[in-house]
Amino acid sequence: MTQKRQKIRVAIVDDHQLVRSGIAALLRNENDIEVVIEASNGLEVLAKLKSLSPDVVLMDISMPTMNGIEATSRIRHAGGSTKVLVLTQYDHEEYIKRVMQAGASGYILKSAIAEELLRGIRAVHRAEQFL
Repeated sequence: MTQKRQKIRVAIVDDHQLVRSGIAALLRNENDIEVVIEASNGLEVLAKLKSLSPDVVLMDISMPTMNGIEATSRIRHAGGSTKVLVLTQYDHEEYIKRVMQAGASGYILKSAIAEELLRGIRAVHRAEQFL
């Protein structure tokens, strides 16, 4: 008897609707990934986390209300198994250091190719770091 493999449950957090929609469209083409949350800031994703419990959160850094660094810290200190993969335009060592200290499992630039993003999601889901 073949057991059906669970899909990787993903949250997309970015203050730009077009970015969220584009990433969601890309992920919908993958058999092993399911988008369960789309949020425009850290506070919004924190409110949705308890009921929807994603495996991986794709987190932008620069957002209104609550930025990605603060939201990442709160997600990791909540003690769940949700991993955070930061997806940002900022290619600065200081940002990488800050998000990793906040508890992110990985860091990927928005300029990366789609396959790189997919590798990153799968890697952090396996509890690996992805930079």
